Amino acid sequence: MIPNFTTPDVAAPGVAASGVFVPETACSRELYLPQAARLLEVEALTARESRFKVELPRPLGHRPGQFVMLSAPGIGEAPISISCGPRDDAILEMVIRRVGTLTRFLHELEPGQWVGVRGPFGSGFDLGDFYGRDLLFVVGGLGMVPMRSLIQAVMATPDRFGKVTLISGWRTPADELFRAEVQSWSRLGEGSGRVRVIRLVDDTAKLPWDGGVGLVTEPIADLDLDPERTVAALCGPPVMYKFVILELVARGLAPSRIFVDLERRMRCGVGKCGHCQINHLYCCQDGPVFRLDRVAHLPEALP
Repeated sequence: MIPNFTTPDVAAPGVAASGVFVPETACSRELYLPQAARLLEVEALTARESRFKVELPRPLGHRPGQFVMLSAPGIGEAPISISCGPRDDAILEMVIRRVGTLTRFLHELEPGQWVGVRGPFGSGFDLGDFYGRDLLFVVGGLGMVPMRSLIQAVMATPDRFGKVTLISGWRTPADELFRAEVQSWSRLGEGSGRVRVIRLVDDTAKLPWDGGVGLVTEPIADLDLDPERTVAALCGPPVMYKFVILELVARGLAPSRIFVDLERRMRCGVGKCGHCQINHLYCCQDGPVFRLDRVAHLPEALP
């Protein structure tokens, strides 16, 4: 049975059946009312994270870097990054960490069951900012989840971009997400040198590991990087941004060529609750993707 995620009371602006006036902006089903999405597949990626694949009634039409509000009736709702590139079909992929009541419930679901999806929300990445440029992606930990949506879009049409470099950092090999896919990206660059992948961990924890050991900042100084041609995109834990940005600026990258994905705690997705506010900006609407020169001067934006 498909859950009833919608109500006819907000089908059009005016006076709802309850007698409460419904403003025009409150009538967008994409913003305020979740679509019923059928769970197709749950794949464990690590001990805590799983990839969820769901089917929507229609294509989501998202940009890389956007997010959705995922809900389970009677349990709750939470913002979840979209982890797949733009698609023509109605399939949506997300990676969810088991951390609270809702996410524990979601991890117990089986294929064929239903969840609610609102969105997409946020600005996301504009691929037009990347066409014809050399690209540098720097990700730490769960930052790979939203960044994968951008990298997949780039890898789908590699001839539209210059050289691509990915630096990914993890605590241990057991924490790495999408290992096989990341390795396949690396193989795309064999022979041509157009794609380079640098995989790092803080500690091998005595586990098998075919990457390097160190911080994501360390390879930047030695990269073959043309600051006039390169655009960088960053996503990871807050402490990562400060030091990666220092390295990039030292290499000559202007703040207008650096994009940061600021994953704040978002609740409503529509700029009403103020939970994700950074000074006058709202991450859920103005972001979560920002060009660095737009937020570098804001004291609450970066650590």
